[in-house]
Amino acid sequence: MLLSVIIPCYNEELVVQETYKRLSEVMGRTGMDYELVFINDGSQDQTFPMLCRLAQEDRAVKILNFSRNFGHQCAVTAGINNCNGDLAVIIDADLQDPPEVILDMLDIQKRENANVVYGVRKKREGESKFKLITAKYFYRTLNKLSDVQFPVDTGDFRLIDRKIIEEFNRLHEKNKYIRGLISWMGYKQVPCYYERKERFAGETKYPLKKMLKFASTGLLSFSKKPLKIALWTGLVSVLIGLIYALTILILKIVHPAFFVTGWTSIVFIVIFFGGIQLLTIGILGEYIGNLFDEAKDRPEYIINNKINF
Repeated sequence: MLLSVIIPCYNEELVVQETYKRLSEVMGRTGMDYELVFINDGSQDQTFPMLCRLAQEDRAVKILNFSRNFGHQCAVTAGINNCNGDLAVIIDADLQDPPEVILDMLDIQKRENANVVYGVRKKREGESKFKLITAKYFYRTLNKLSDVQFPVDTGDFRLIDRKIIEEFNRLHEKNKYIRGLISWMGYKQVPCYYERKERFAGETKYPLKKMLKFASTGLLSFSKKPLKIALWTGLVSVLIGLIYALTILILKIVHPAFFVTGWTSIVFIVIFFGGIQLLTIGILGEYIGNLFDEAKDRPEYIINNKINF
């Protein structure tokens, strides 16, 4: 049985050597044949040359080198598309998810005969309160809005079997939310609880801007409820406008001298209804933008070269 480890990398020169060392040690303890599939996602530092040296020394190291930076989810997608394993583990190169947990995942998969073993974070070290709080409420909000229930406090760190790999490779949508897609597939999925560590070195590759984009992709990919919210918000605003107009008309008839010529109420109405319209158009625009990306049918990523495949 072959075990593939999928490791997306972007500017990870400070950690890639240690990542290789710890993964190799863990793989040696499994007693399984394995391949370490590193995806260089357009790194601008020495990540790719370092990976090339590792690949020369160890044939188990395989490299997919992108033509430019396409993003974390595209890198994971490329790893799943090109791995050869009967089982595959997705893990980031930063060592926040300890490679040693893979041994626990393998035990759980064998014991439970599971198709997916997903990592659940009991504790997250080295992360700001803002990130912890926003992550916590994002997953719970997504579950309330989505038609599919996702496990909370999870990332892409997980073990998947060949059945999941093959089903995933049949999915051709462009803006992937991978952890959501794997949950959407069904089959037998069980948790593996662990404590997440601080980055071994370097800086996070998910600043606030990327986090917001990632959250938007997850929400728009698995829920049509924002469109329904926009619809109901529009209906409520129309109702408020009718009640307001009727109230003004009645007061004008009953108390003609009650109103003083001014612009306050007009400005209020314009701002209120203008805001509702822009909100609705913005939600529609996000969905249309996703449809535009799908319609262009461009590849999710471009591989410049493959090493040791």
